Amino acid sequence: MQIQGETSVNKLIVLFVFDKMESALSERTIVEICVAENNWLNYMDCMELIPKLLDDGFICRVSETDEEPLYTITSDGRESLSSFYINIPKSIRDEISSFVKNNSGKLRTRQECKSDYYQNKDGTYTVFLKILSPVQPMLELKFVVPDKKTAQNIYKNWEYKASDLYSAIYETLVD
Repeated sequence: MQIQGETSVNKLIVLFVFDKMESALSERTIVEICVAENNWLNYMDCMELIPKLLDDGFICRVSETDEEPLYTITSDGRESLSSFYINIPKSIRDEISSFVKNNSGKLRTRQECKSDYYQNKDGTYTVFLKILSPVQPMLELKFVVPDKKTAQNIYKNWEYKASDLYSAIYETLVD
């Protein structure tokens, strides 16, 4: 159920998503949650809300890198949400709560795990893998692999295997 033109209600919807996710979110993740995965907002309304929420002091930027800024709800945002959340239709509040309960881990992983690859002059491929945190990258790996198929497999699998690999590397180096 899209709510169009109701800027104050749309702001509250985004603040409610931040509150339920309990973590910093990228613009891409906000759009994915509110527009692509669900139909709570339309794309243009959602894109206009982030600068407005920043200007109002309801969210703030928490990441240091320019790669993909992360935002979080401020105390003013929480206060505003607690005062006016009743203006969000109950059906949307319930949908948001249910969606976050079922998908928050997957969304955090997708947001924190980045991968990319490109072809080198000698025909090999370089694959970059990262695990990001709000302040700085937690892990960065760079592999040179012999072919595109291998590069694509690493690229595709990174999101699903990043935490296991990070744990294995950490355990091996700390012991």
